[in-house]
Amino acid sequence: MKFGKEFAAQMVQEWQEAYMDYSNLKSILKDILRFKQMNKVPSPMAATTKGSLKRRVSFYRAFSGLTSRYRSGSPMQNNEDEVILVSAVQEAGREGDYQTMFLMSGEKGGQYELVFFRRLDEEFNKVIKFYKKKVEEVIVEADQLSKQMNALIALRIKVDNPVVEGADMVNLAANGLSSNSSSVVHPTNGGKQVWTRMDTIQEVEMSREGISSEEIKEGNDREKLSGAEANIQGFRPAPLDVLDHVKINCEPETPLSTLKGVIKTSKSDLSFSRQELRKAEEKITQAFVEFYRKLRLLKSYCFLNQLALSKIMKKYDKITSRNASKAYLQMVDKSYLGSSDEVSKLMERVEATYVKHFANGNHRKGMKTLRPQAKKERHRITFLYGFFSGCSIALIVAIIVNIHARDLLRSQGRHQYMVNIFPLYSLFGYIVLHMLMYSGNIFFWKRYRVNFSFIFGFKQGTELGYREVLLLSTGLSLLALAGVISHLDMEIDPRTKGFAVLTELIPLVLLIAVLSIMFCPFNIIYRSSRFFLIKCAFHCVCTPLYKVTLPDFFLADQLTSQVQAFRSLEFYICYYGWGDFRKRLNKCEESEVYKVFYIVVAIIPYWFRFLQCLRRLFEEKDAAHGLNGLKYFSTIAAVAIRTIYQFQKQKTTTWLVLAAATSGIATIANTYWDIVIDWGLLRRNSRNPWLRDKLIVPHKGVYFVAMVLNCLLRLAWMQQVLGIQSVPFLHNTALIAVVASLEIIRRGIWNFFRLENEHLNNVGKYRAFKSVPLPFYYDCDGDKSV
Repeated sequence: MKFGKEFAAQMVQEWQEAYMDYSNLKSILKDILRFKQMNKVPSPMAATTKGSLKRRVSFYRAFSGLTSRYRSGSPMQNNEDEVILVSAVQEAGREGDYQTMFLMSGEKGGQYELVFFRRLDEEFNKVIKFYKKKVEEVIVEADQLSKQMNALIALRIKVDNPVVEGADMVNLAANGLSSNSSSVVHPTNGGKQVWTRMDTIQEVEMSREGISSEEIKEGNDREKLSGAEANIQGFRPAPLDVLDHVKINCEPETPLSTLKGVIKTSKSDLSFSRQELRKAEEKITQAFVEFYRKLRLLKSYCFLNQLALSKIMKKYDKITSRNASKAYLQMVDKSYLGSSDEVSKLMERVEATYVKHFANGNHRKGMKTLRPQAKKERHRITFLYGFFSGCSIALIVAIIVNIHARDLLRSQGRHQYMVNIFPLYSLFGYIVLHMLMYSGNIFFWKRYRVNFSFIFGFKQGTELGYREVLLLSTGLSLLALAGVISHLDMEIDPRTKGFAVLTELIPLVLLIAVLSIMFCPFNIIYRSSRFFLIKCAFHCVCTPLYKVTLPDFFLADQLTSQVQAFRSLEFYICYYGWGDFRKRLNKCEESEVYKVFYIVVAIIPYWFRFLQCLRRLFEEKDAAHGLNGLKYFSTIAAVAIRTIYQFQKQKTTTWLVLAAATSGIATIANTYWDIVIDWGLLRRNSRNPWLRDKLIVPHKGVYFVAMVLNCLLRLAWMQQVLGIQSVPFLHNTALIAVVASLEIIRRGIWNFFRLENEHLNNVGKYRAFKSVPLPFYYDCDGDKSV
């Protein structure tokens, strides 16, 4: 793979605009090369390329020794051979932007090279400013984490009330005795108790003092992990009086904390309970993991940009037969980008702190949490989903052959089967179709580098790829289709006709098996992903009492497209609970209670989203959430009136007008919100007319096709209003299933562009990390999250 593609693949996607524009600089070099070839400028280096920039070395080759390129005693190039002079412009007593003076601008084609160096300076200064800004941010966050650790260690001491050898705890902190002379017992994340030295506070000190310029100049490496134990003498433990200035943060994230937040302030005094200590440890652990990830990405950002600078300068030397890279890369080494080591020092301190205080000193365990391994692609998954897909296709063919061979479409029991059995199996069809659409979403998100795992908040290494989702969907389709064909065979075969009860129970057994797998507590079949889905679903059910996050309202949006699946679940209860399933009979549609719940289950997903909008309006005070809530409320009214009209035996014009009006208003509102708000399209004055300034998919026609499809599929409700109950080749229940499937397909299209827009918003704000709430609040400190 060429370096340009490797460079783009290794970027932090949310920071892509802050990286050096390697492709633009490379295009300028191509212009220089083209000019030299057209004007026959003698250049032996350029002549060997024959019009292309061929890469002759490995990507992993040492890139000109950026960190140790020049020895202190090595002679510099002779002045007469110098091509460029690089200097930093002084601004208000501090080092400003770097500028390169090209000394050969008078030569033929020199104007092209002058443009190259101007652009190179712009990119280099952009990188340095961004890197310096991010380093300053992590230093501030490190100071916050240090204060949080002070409070945590003091809380551990207070909760455990340890017996300290030879001195009272407060006196120990005040006298600054050696940490080798006292120990403390505290619970760890795993629930065990271990003896830990009282030198905790110094190792977590990551404040400005710890990485000051004086320390950097002195070259003091006492923070290194290998020398940490040799430098603990004389350090003081956390003083307990720090707890007098600390309160616990009660973020309204759970039902109980939400109710407390309504009644009283979100900050309460410490109760010194073990439950409070456990929650504080969990939050600080999450903060450390996220902070360490930020440091790793920042270090990668620094390395990749240095590598890109080295590569582009080597290409310049090769094309122009000059030796400018030596002077320029020497300047890179001496700049803040090449000489600062704050990030490396912070990484060492975070590692030492986390290993000691959250991994019981087990370095491998601690680093496994801080640096989770990337999930490996397994060939057996590809084989299994291919195998299941083939079996599913074979079963579909077998079912079609079975129906035509026995002429089941014209049989007397066709209507009875479609009314009683088809809705039971259609539930699995809706789920499989939605999973297939989601697997397609994941495939295209990965292809166009949409960071969906960060947007959804998946724990690194646990997110499902499109292969895993395809495996689950094809496995479920195989089970459902096997149930369908076995149901048909058992019903028709004379030898199994006597087992009518067992035959009718096959769909119920399938449903129980799926639910059992979903709620299985054992670590099988992607337990972390299953529990994440269950947690989000529970948050949707308890919507007003939980803080609304993107996974929660995204799942609620998916549920709004599964209305018919909810109605199928209601039919399961009615058919097996109150119907005569032994004789394949039910009177569900004659029951008024069933009709009421038929409306209720349809509006429940929209009600979830309505309450989520109210919660966000209450928290964020953004009027857009109120308008979004009105949109869902209009949809609730439309669905309810439409369903009432559907159940009327004698259709009245009043209800027809009401159904058409409410459905039309809801459709217009939903379509506008989908395209303009959720997708961010239809911007008339954007760089891409009627789309938006930034697009991920290179083909603009895709966006226009998606908008048209979204509008057309939104009109599927007209089937009910116009009274189209069946078509010549489809039964009424089959037509309902087709309409429901079209809505699921529309939702799959919506998913891709919705997350694309969210990703571009993150890119525009350089938002590559989660905001982790911290447990403690200092009276004199307002910062609460990393």
